[in-house]
Amino acid sequence: HVVNFMRFIAMEVRELMAQLGFRTFNEMVGRSDLLGMTKAISHYKALGLDFSKIFYRPPVEPGVGRYCTKSQDHGLEKSLDKTRLLALCRPALERGEKVKASLEIRNIHRVVGTLTGSELTRRWGADGLPDDTIELHFTGSAGQSFAAFVPRGMTMILEGDANDYFGKGLSGGKLIVYPPRRATFVAEENVIIGNVAFYGATSGEAYIRGVAGERFCVRNSGVNAVVEAVGDHGCEYMTGGRVVILGPTGKNFAAGMSGGVAYVLDEDGAFRQRVNLEMVQLFPLEDDEDIALVRSMIRKHAEYTGSTKAARVLEAWDAFVGKFVKVYPNDYRRVIETQRRFKAQGLSEEEAIMAAFDENARDAARLGGK
Repeated sequence: HVVNFMRFIAMEVRELMAQLGFRTFNEMVGRSDLLGMTKAISHYKALGLDFSKIFYRPPVEPGVGRYCTKSQDHGLEKSLDKTRLLALCRPALERGEKVKASLEIRNIHRVVGTLTGSELTRRWGADGLPDDTIELHFTGSAGQSFAAFVPRGMTMILEGDANDYFGKGLSGGKLIVYPPRRATFVAEENVIIGNVAFYGATSGEAYIRGVAGERFCVRNSGVNAVVEAVGDHGCEYMTGGRVVILGPTGKNFAAGMSGGVAYVLDEDGAFRQRVNLEMVQLFPLEDDEDIALVRSMIRKHAEYTGSTKAARVLEAWDAFVGKFVKVYPNDYRRVIETQRRFKAQGLSEEEAIMAAFDENARDAARLGGK
């Protein structure tokens, strides 16, 4: 039906173009003289408006392009992947051998690691390589989309800071970022990565010693991440994964969050005021599995980043565990609890998932009927 619908649209477009005397789309570009304009002056909001300058066709000499006539040069040949990383990582890409290297990075270097990750996936498939097969240590200030779409097998360590879209689309890799060793500022009180980190990420793990910008983990569907504070709209539209935040958040936390779980250290007791409770509920950290998971993630965070905040939490764990708040999406919680109920009845993991799916589908159908 969709294919037929699109064919009908294409047929109608061809008919309209024929009526106007065009054979190609390029011929139509800029032909504002053929637009059918509605004289909406009868509406009070349109009184006195004159759009003639917007639709003005300036005279141009023959041969001046009115549409795209040449390919855009994105400068990929000058990228860090093309000039350094692909060659450094060749033993891993070709033979699966371990590679370890250190490099300097600047904020003009964008999407660092993405082309290398693409080549890894092309050669080794969606499962990638064993963890830490490629370990790259960067020093400096990373540009936008550092480690975007990086697959399993790649570990990227950044000693410095990064711009927006850090770890965008992360697909199994491991990301670690911490301030320069010589830095004198308090890491957990200073921004170290920009906005929209881990946008649309699907799997992998990340440890950020410092504060992340706004929309941290928006649309995250599977990454486990630890960070020490976030800006507004944290975990927005999140559908999966686990996020541990060892400090304050901005406003509108968990807006549209339908899956995954966030664990927030609420030391000042003000976290509830910053949460969008439309789709989530808040619970104390009491479940044994949750406690073990959070403690394990914080321990890794301390090990990988040298975080003093993580060390303090672990040293006084009994005092801190009661200050964590579990952010649990309503629909996701219902599915998980249904699965646990079926597993308690002796069903296997797969059987429990299917049984929970069937039960929730029946509930949804019944509510829809009402």
